[in-house]
Amino acid sequence: MTAAPNSQRLQTDVDLAWDSSIVPALQHYIAIPAESPAFDPTWEANGYIDAAVDFARAWAEERGLDGATLEVLRLPGRTPVLLLERPGEREGTILLYGHLDKQPPFTGWRDGLGPWKPVLTDDGKLYGRGGADDGYAIFASVAALQALRAQGLPLPRIVVLIEASEESGSPDLPAHLDAIGDRLGSPDLVICLDSGAGDFDRLWMTTSLRGLVGGTLSVRVLENGVHSGDASGVVASSFRIARALLDRIEDAETGRLKPEAFHVPIPPSRMDDAARAGGVLGAGVWTKYRFAGGTGPVKADSTEMILNRTWRPALSVVGADGLPPTATAGNVLRPMTSLKLSLRVPPTVDAGAAGRALGAILTESPPYGADVTWEPERAAGGWNAPELSGWLSEAISRASETYFGRPSAAIGEGGSIPFMGMLGERFPKAQFLITGVLGPETNAHGPNEFLHVPYAKKLTAAVADVVAAFRPD
Repeated sequence: MTAAPNSQRLQTDVDLAWDSSIVPALQHYIAIPAESPAFDPTWEANGYIDAAVDFARAWAEERGLDGATLEVLRLPGRTPVLLLERPGEREGTILLYGHLDKQPPFTGWRDGLGPWKPVLTDDGKLYGRGGADDGYAIFASVAALQALRAQGLPLPRIVVLIEASEESGSPDLPAHLDAIGDRLGSPDLVICLDSGAGDFDRLWMTTSLRGLVGGTLSVRVLENGVHSGDASGVVASSFRIARALLDRIEDAETGRLKPEAFHVPIPPSRMDDAARAGGVLGAGVWTKYRFAGGTGPVKADSTEMILNRTWRPALSVVGADGLPPTATAGNVLRPMTSLKLSLRVPPTVDAGAAGRALGAILTESPPYGADVTWEPERAAGGWNAPELSGWLSEAISRASETYFGRPSAAIGEGGSIPFMGMLGERFPKAQFLITGVLGPETNAHGPNEFLHVPYAKKLTAAVADVVAAFRPD
């Protein structure tokens, strides 16, 4: 039998840790522009990622977690990994995961806010890049362990792994895992703190993650731009050709992706999860977004919209080259158009195969014989959670009722966490609790990202409670 913590004392200790130590630490962390390598190719020379990792290590060391070892692992040319290990007083291993690298600044931050400017508002929102996605993970993990040890509770072996290339698709993590070798052991439970929450009223569990296929499509029709009055109608627009190539992939009217290679049957259990989550969230599935003007959702059906963002593929154009700003655009038929594409694929689709199919479809027999190239990025596989064991299901339900006063809920996420797929392959018998603080309007990757501190406090206590309830199967 495992000893249950005193929940009131646990929440009090966690609240104190957040107020006295974690919030100030996150304010320092937010101010570090630790952009992921995909967005800062000179990250090593700039030193911001190292500064973020070294700061987190120093903070954790100051906490004096009994019996734990803490080190920064470095490999040539790779972003570092922070690894905390604490021997257990009872059987089993729990692995907690997060990351410290960040998305780029993006535009559109409200007056008084900025990506590297931490701002804590009266309603408990800590604004700034990376706090919620998910720099808080190392600080919350340590606080949870400290709160449990303060009650003298025996724990299983604990490993906390914090990487620094997740926002780039975790390209450096496999090399670190190989170098770590047997030190991870065989985790019985993986707790990932890099996911979302449907609302701030309960403990949410992520049941699936989509994969990600991306790259840059370039269409070149001329060696240089020419007068549009002279060439239009004779030389095809590179933008029109790019649009035609995208039409091979996507139905522009509905957004549905045409190639069957990007689709899978949705498991009945995940359809049930979506229906239950849709019943909890209702229109909140789409009202959390700040639509412009009279824009509305693709369909006013909460269950269908959850399935769209979790189990159906979707294409986004996330960047473009060859298009001058409108203020300086002359009447010129441009020589080329480049579009950066982001294709989210269902959790069980082979992302590598999907990426190869995408490149082949886009480049085969281009209109007018245009010069079309496809530069793929590293594909990230999706993930579908294994069935929960009885103790974990009970622990999650109890933690939600205890610290939030409401039942827990499960939902898929539309984003990708490559580490989950890696772990699922390496440790097929492991159980998973994927959760996080990215709730309504937190806007990770975009402007005005914030961490909802009151929710993060409850989540930290709930995760600690699940750790205390752990039982190896």
